[in-house]
Amino acid sequence: MQSKKECVAMLLAGGQGSRLYALTTNIAKPAVAFGGKYRIIDFPLSNCVNSGIDTVGVLTQYQPLILNEYIGNGQPWDLDRTYGGVHILSPYQAKTNSSWYEGTANAIYQNLHFMKMYNPEYVLILSGDHIYKMDYAAMLKAHKETGADCTIAAIDVPLSEASRFGILNTNADGSIYQFEEKPKQPKSTLASMGIYIFSAQKLFKYLEADDANPNSSKDFGKDVLPAMLNAGEKMYSYRFEGYWKDVGTVASLWQANMDLLGENPEFDLGDKSWKIHSRNPLAPPEHIGENAVVKNSMLALGCEIDGTVENSILGSNVIVEKGAVVKDAVVLANSVIKAGAVVSYSIIDENVTVGKNAVIGVEKDPTAEIVVLGRDVTVADNVVVKEGQKHEKDILA
Repeated sequence: MQSKKECVAMLLAGGQGSRLYALTTNIAKPAVAFGGKYRIIDFPLSNCVNSGIDTVGVLTQYQPLILNEYIGNGQPWDLDRTYGGVHILSPYQAKTNSSWYEGTANAIYQNLHFMKMYNPEYVLILSGDHIYKMDYAAMLKAHKETGADCTIAAIDVPLSEASRFGILNTNADGSIYQFEEKPKQPKSTLASMGIYIFSAQKLFKYLEADDANPNSSKDFGKDVLPAMLNAGEKMYSYRFEGYWKDVGTVASLWQANMDLLGENPEFDLGDKSWKIHSRNPLAPPEHIGENAVVKNSMLALGCEIDGTVENSILGSNVIVEKGAVVKDAVVLANSVIKAGAVVSYSIIDENVTVGKNAVIGVEKDPTAEIVVLGRDVTVADNVVVKEGQKHEKDILA
């Protein structure tokens, strides 16, 4: 008989990411590229293996093909285990019923059998759309020390942003006495990060009760957590003080990429003590021309640069032709910026071609709204794409 797993992680990765517009037309949000060689899902997967958690269920739903292919057998994250490892969990047809995941709690409920197979003492619930490094083992240690039934990771946010989050109101010892989902007038600035550790048996009990409740919206923040609090279960906050970015909007995704740049980046991916693993290899650019200019930028494997790249992040095999300028931009894999084109304050998706002398975005304006060009888009020569525009089809004039 196989030994039980102390802690199993369940990673919610089925989000549509509608606020990322053209970037998520054909792929799930956790599969969106980040930082030249990564995808968003690399961060929670790497955090798991770095924290000693080797059994991860990845719950997919919306446009899962690229995400499934990217994760594969989990080998890049050292999650290709004979017992445990990473497993893709999609909605499936059961004998009695079949349905899409109706909410975060329902998605976990539909996979009770997966969790119970490992007989865990604890279950870690994660979201697949945040950029951060976090030691879940330290959070689990705190969960045990307090004797909590549920521990919620939380971060201080500005009061002006607090109404966007689930807000925890806590006592001096960190115990939670109230949980408010996106309150109009927040009483504190301690925001839930959507990272929970549950004592497994309590989680199973409340998921089963939630599923049986016809009035529930099947959501952790709206239903399960308040139900546990109302029943008097022990719930504690776990304060996180590192870098954490919810990249659910174009502006936040662009900013998180920019946070990687500079001599002292706000978020350092070069930290060897907490490596972020990826399926894509780290290697130098293929070619930087004699007259090319590259300043404060990150270039992935295979880039060919004959123009100017400043304060930007380029994915693998990006070509910037002679006379082209890329500034304050993110250009994803296999895209081509043709001669004389200018790309600024933009996110250019994979396999995009920007034609000769085209102008994308507004140069030298840090207040400009970010332009988004979706996957496989072609922009014709001399076209001007103004700030804030989002395109998922070819722009011919």
